[in-house]
Amino acid sequence: MSLLQTPLYFACIDQGARMTEFAGWSMPVQFSGIKQEHQAVRDRAGLFDISHMGKFTLTGPGVIAALQRLVPSNLERLTPGLAQYTVLLNPQGGIIDDLIVYLKSPPGAALETVTLIVNAATTAKDKTWIVEHLAGTGIELVDESRDRALISIQGPAAAAILQAHTALDLSQLGRFAHRDTQVLGQPAWVARTGYTGEDGFEIMAAPATAQALWTTLTADGVTPCGLGARDTLRLEAAMALYGQDIDDTTSPLETGLGWLVHLDEQGEFVGRSVLEQQKTTGVNRRLVGLTMAGRHIARHGYPVLHQGAIVGTVTSGTLSPTLNVPIALALVAAPLAKVGQALEVEVRGEGKPATVVKRPFYRAQ
Repeated sequence: MSLLQTPLYFACIDQGARMTEFAGWSMPVQFSGIKQEHQAVRDRAGLFDISHMGKFTLTGPGVIAALQRLVPSNLERLTPGLAQYTVLLNPQGGIIDDLIVYLKSPPGAALETVTLIVNAATTAKDKTWIVEHLAGTGIELVDESRDRALISIQGPAAAAILQAHTALDLSQLGRFAHRDTQVLGQPAWVARTGYTGEDGFEIMAAPATAQALWTTLTADGVTPCGLGARDTLRLEAAMALYGQDIDDTTSPLETGLGWLVHLDEQGEFVGRSVLEQQKTTGVNRRLVGLTMAGRHIARHGYPVLHQGAIVGTVTSGTLSPTLNVPIALALVAAPLAKVGQALEVEVRGEGKPATVVKRPFYRAQ
């Protein structure tokens, strides 16, 4: 089967990207090098093609009320122009996907409009789940995943750089806010969201507009970045990666996403009874941050040990380019999840010292 190509595929190729398969797409894994790209985002700004991500528009009566039944978060907190990070749950309380819900409709609109940005690997699964659960509500789902381009500029200089090319006053756009506007004189949608731990923006537009913006921003000196740097950046910020740190067997209360669970504000939703039980009795395991002694890197799937017994599994791990120490996320037995707990990670058959630390590993100043 041939791989899908984003509207920015050839621009990435022209800039020397090394491509890889990801969720059925041909995506850049790196350009100048993961460490250089990572540092560019931390120091100034980096540019990512994220057009592979799923993009749904839901329109109809009571969209927010309908979505409330699929997530543990109180979406009624949203006002038009704001967004909520949340998770879709299955009946077992497991995470079908993590996503961002952007409310777009004006106040008092008879028909609400919401944009959902979901993971590339789960786009088809999410679409089927949502359509099935919204059947009969009069809500229409339009899948724009292959029709619209999505790019992200991230880093401390992102606002200053992007401001020169948009009609929107970015100083008035708060975190998790979004607006329909113009970029390079063309219609676009801009959100102050991202996946790096830095300030930044995600821009959705027609392919031609996104191609022009990519060319313009790289000409401005913004560093093109691939999936490799995206992964090291998000891990330093302790942001979960679906399919590794969270999946349909893990609940938000197990994985440090309890802040998304609004039981006191929510009515019935899929998986509620399981989360209520976990809230009452506690969970058996928790997602923790680890740092490793020495230069031993904990990789996905490595066993976590305590006194010689396996007590968990590494979900993500790397050598932090910013901190220059090995960091990891791991699911471990709940009694061993306290900050300061000494553990070991089995690396090539030998237990190597690790310590539970506070997350995130890195926080932007």
